Amino acid sequence: MQLCRNVLTRRTAAALLLGLAVAGCTPQPTADRPAPAAFNDTDTAWIQLMIPMNERAELLTDLAPAHAGRPALAGWVKDAGRRFEDELVDLRKLLRLSGVPDTRPHEGHNMPGMVSLDTVRRAKAVSGENFDRLLTESMRAHLVQVRMLCASERTSGSAEQAKDLAAAIERTAAEQITRLDAVT
Repeated sequence: MQLCRNVLTRRTAAALLLGLAVAGCTPQPTADRPAPAAFNDTDTAWIQLMIPMNERAELLTDLAPAHAGRPALAGWVKDAGRRFEDELVDLRKLLRLSGVPDTRPHEGHNMPGMVSLDTVRRAKAVSGENFDRLLTESMRAHLVQVRMLCASERTSGSAEQAKDLAAAIERTAAEQITRLDAVT
């Protein structure tokens, strides 16, 4: 009996030592690696607003291949739509990283720069120059508002990941406005 207990104690001690050795080999947090900044209310509000703004813009840009009159504008829209999709991927990743649930607080809202569902409905009913005008006005308003929202995020946000994405989206929006002006 004493021998059994002694063997069990040695096995337990060996397993414990092995576990400690393995744990010691795993990367440990270091003081020189900063923890990611916490997301503040501005960060989460910005993310939660940018997602539906881009989703609504996509509803309109998706109509362009069948409705646009000017080929140059259709080309701009194709590029803009691809950028909206990429931004949405990044925004959704940030939302998950923030830990805030996707509750869609801006669902159904019509805010400055957000393409309204009425605009999408009207765009479905027109083509050529009428569609081009509706698309151009809506996209310009969207991009101007996006730039303002991103500037606010960069100023008042706290999470570096969100501020970095806001800066990238702001630059892209400025480029898109310049290109839109060139094709209209």
